[in-house]
Amino acid sequence: MKALPWLYLALLSLGYGLALSYGQLGWLALISIGLLAFAGFAVRLQKVPVARFLGHGLFIVLAVALALHWLPGFANGRAIDPQRFSDDAVRYSMYLNLDKPLIGFWLLLVCPWIVARRSLRLTAYATALALTLSVILALGGALLLGVIDWAPKWPDQAWLWVLNNLLLVTLVEEALFRGYIQGGLSRRFKHLPYGENLALLLASLIFGLVHAGAGWTWVLLAGLAGVGYGLAYRFGGLGAAIATHFGLNLLHFGLFTYPMLAG
Repeated sequence: MKALPWLYLALLSLGYGLALSYGQLGWLALISIGLLAFAGFAVRLQKVPVARFLGHGLFIVLAVALALHWLPGFANGRAIDPQRFSDDAVRYSMYLNLDKPLIGFWLLLVCPWIVARRSLRLTAYATALALTLSVILALGGALLLGVIDWAPKWPDQAWLWVLNNLLLVTLVEEALFRGYIQGGLSRRFKHLPYGENLALLLASLIFGLVHAGAGWTWVLLAGLAGVGYGLAYRFGGLGAAIATHFGLNLLHFGLFTYPMLAG
């Protein structure tokens, strides 16, 4: 049994505490928490393959519902009111979510193997190379497609955005898409030729498709960014994937139109 990744759990708890200060939990949230606990118990039944399969299936359903804010009991507080960070940008508002982080807690507690630990040096190298690639593919692609423009800024709400994006967005998303999906597929495909490459591409495709609500350009750009995050995870572990994802988001936020140019 792998040791729990306490650093990641502590960071996620810090972000969750911040979110709680802006929102509130209702008693109906216990339903989601109880179902997640049941799914975790089923997954840990190593000698009962059917229970493990059903546990993972229940978690995936709950993860989708939590990410889409479909489940009751979570009053996600708005931390940034609708506004334009630059004159030509669409309006942006930010909520500190209390539901989505439960995905990260479940993954870190039930599937600690998603961390894929690497040496600090390898993590740093993987982050630097993957971030460079992600910037070229995603931000460069966004510039070419006319989605964003050069717009350096640091608004008053920036530090709140930083804490939310690092602790409640990138940590949770990378634990799910890179750790759980890419890592899980890599374990399944380990006997296939180029199995790790296939796992990386499939996880990137899924990551791109979850951005479909914003249009095909965001599906493409998110998928390209996902390739960079996937390479960071493959060679540098979860820490490198989180750092790469957050680094790209921070560059987008601080130097370019955020979140995108107004149509």
